[in-house]
Amino acid sequence: MPVRLVKIIKGQSEPPLPSHLEKEDLKHLQEGFDHTNKYFQGLVILSYPVATLRDGTDFFKVVLQDMDNSCSRINSINILIYGKMAEDCAQVVRHGDTFVVAGFKLAKSPTAREDGRHGCHLEVSEEAGSAIYIYSKERTTDASKTALVSVAPKYMYTPLNQLKDGTVVNLYGIVKFFKPPYISKGTDFCSVVTLVDPSNAKLTCSLFSGNLDSLPKIYKVGDIVRFHRIKIREYNGQTQGITSGGFASLTFDGTVGAPIVPRTSSKGYSFMDEEHKTVEDLRVWAASNLSISEPAVKLSGVQPMLFFDLTCQLVGKAKVDGSSFLLKVWDGTKCPYPTWKVPVEARDLEGEKVLLRRLQNLTVDILVYDNHVHLARSLKIGSFLRIYSIHTKQSSADNDDASHIEFHLHGGTGYGRGIGVLPESNPDVKDLKVFLESVDLSDSQDMESVSSVELDDTFYGDADFESDLERYRQLPVTVLTDHLDLNNTELKTILNSTAPQQYRIRAKLGTYKPQKLYQAVKLHCSKCHSLQEVPREDELALILEGSAIPAPNPELHNTSWYDSVMWITQDQKQRKIAIHFVRHDEILQEPENSLLMIEGGTLKEIWKLTKRFKCVIPVRSAEHDLDLLDLSAPFLFRGDIKYYGCKQCSTPKPIKSLSSMVAQQQQPSWEPAEIAQVLGIEPLQYVFIMKFTLIDGTGALDAYLLDYEKFFKIPASQILTTDFLQRKMQMIMNALCRPGGKLDDFPWLECFIKSYNVRDAMKHQVYYQIFDTTIVEDVIC
Repeated sequence: MPVRLVKIIKGQSEPPLPSHLEKEDLKHLQEGFDHTNKYFQGLVILSYPVATLRDGTDFFKVVLQDMDNSCSRINSINILIYGKMAEDCAQVVRHGDTFVVAGFKLAKSPTAREDGRHGCHLEVSEEAGSAIYIYSKERTTDASKTALVSVAPKYMYTPLNQLKDGTVVNLYGIVKFFKPPYISKGTDFCSVVTLVDPSNAKLTCSLFSGNLDSLPKIYKVGDIVRFHRIKIREYNGQTQGITSGGFASLTFDGTVGAPIVPRTSSKGYSFMDEEHKTVEDLRVWAASNLSISEPAVKLSGVQPMLFFDLTCQLVGKAKVDGSSFLLKVWDGTKCPYPTWKVPVEARDLEGEKVLLRRLQNLTVDILVYDNHVHLARSLKIGSFLRIYSIHTKQSSADNDDASHIEFHLHGGTGYGRGIGVLPESNPDVKDLKVFLESVDLSDSQDMESVSSVELDDTFYGDADFESDLERYRQLPVTVLTDHLDLNNTELKTILNSTAPQQYRIRAKLGTYKPQKLYQAVKLHCSKCHSLQEVPREDELALILEGSAIPAPNPELHNTSWYDSVMWITQDQKQRKIAIHFVRHDEILQEPENSLLMIEGGTLKEIWKLTKRFKCVIPVRSAEHDLDLLDLSAPFLFRGDIKYYGCKQCSTPKPIKSLSSMVAQQQQPSWEPAEIAQVLGIEPLQYVFIMKFTLIDGTGALDAYLLDYEKFFKIPASQILTTDFLQRKMQMIMNALCRPGGKLDDFPWLECFIKSYNVRDAMKHQVYYQIFDTTIVEDVIC
């Protein structure tokens, strides 16, 4: 029988495996070897539905994990089963079974790069004389089949301090930080989770799925998660987790003593009795060792300049403009400050008007921006929400009587900003519902005598709308990312103070330099703090043209780690061009993942290569090795970006130093920072250097901006090559300081600035620099 079920009796298989078979390790499964009398044994971690090929042959795919090398870089392999064996095997195999395959054919796997599994797969069929043995505990059987009932597999869980690059593991962890799911730059949803455990290690996971429900249902810091089949990788020296095939998760409330009820959208999962103890132990450890600073803030406890999470019920919503959306919520308590009512017309406001009127003194308006708008639109009235990192701001006013507090959920996902919908089974929702039902609304207006027409008139009249619109104009178009305990300081006071100091200011942008924004991009060395201009394309073309001398040296071609080709151009100059393709594991990588080096190439030719290859390094032939060009030229081209090195701080090494990256990494990622480090280069960073003249009515000062991408949220490295980003940056500056406009009409900026001294033999001067400030996403909408 090609597919047999095997029992374990007193430690021995019954029936036993044929005596001529020898076990083969995963690492020895290679093309060109004889596997005739060998078998491979592994744990079933994934299986796919039976499919039918074009020729009518049944096909069944199983993924096995090597039980002896579960922590190795590659520890799983695809098993492809054809014909009658496919259907027979699909009927009896279960997740977690021990699976033995013999009489297989070994072939190269076309999906190894995508799924991270073994470079070969095993092909199995009855025609080839293959056999499959499945070990499992006894199950109830059907007389016509050798089938067993499913048993829950025994999973191994890896502590966070034992994770290794390239492995696919199961793990438990405590949520220390998370970003609620959001739509990524593609079409998938993404969630970012940072986990800790008693090993005192930390793991940040980036989880992607086209199905929102497939992502972990995390509601708060301190929740406990169980991840199955998460892939571990090293990136920039940090261990990360990413979703892989078959990823699954369970989430548990992290509160000690709370019911242990898994949160998941999966209909089929295992959760063993001993895992209850794992969850309880993690709860106890977290309560004793973690400082989970997540105060249960109610509306009655909010203060100005606070960032907090709010559990509430949605009672109304409305579109405000293209980049912002209004949510009206309540939690049964009353805000101690007058609150801002966002100006919307009554016909645009969704929600039960009678209830909105009754709750008008208990609801607050939360204005959400940018990426949160898509989710806000889809929320159902009456649903229970947890809104993360709401920002409360005290409005500016001429007198204290008119001051009020505003609630904002800024765009982006920094600091965990987002919106989560809580199920009614959530313990916090149950408590909130009980509390809301107990709230006395007798002081509210008796609405039975008020008609719906009268209700429409009670919301916003023209005078109210204009008044609130003016308050909207008073909102700053910047966000402070730190030091929120600092109070505003007038510019006059700053100008009369000694340096160095840090200040928080509220001012308008009177003017800025340079007016031609492309001139604001410079190259900056973070080590020696030098600045230099970005070479123009024509200057760079001349530098590369000069590098064509001397001609490529054929003696340096085709080494142990790269292959070389050389040709002579057909133009009058008849230049010799050499390209060296870096190999990995003795084979060339796919073009989109590969690095190559070029000798004698023009700038135009290099740009053509970057369209097809991941990285291009211009080099020249030296006496014994290839060398980098002079650092007047980029040491690396990647995509549309040229990477330069600091001449003063760099100590360039021979190109052969790159061979260490090839030897040490399973799949070189060719990250610019890693390449620079290996080649002894101190990389220069693209930055915006601008001078802002800030005015607040008490004085004016010039403050410098040195920004990589934080202030404008535009990478300085891409601004010179991307028309869209150039237009976006010009629109931002026009919004801050409109050409020909009046200062009174310009928006307010809230900024942090720091003063510092610059002295030389002749004079002493105080300068100012903007820091920890960023533009809001909707400034140009």
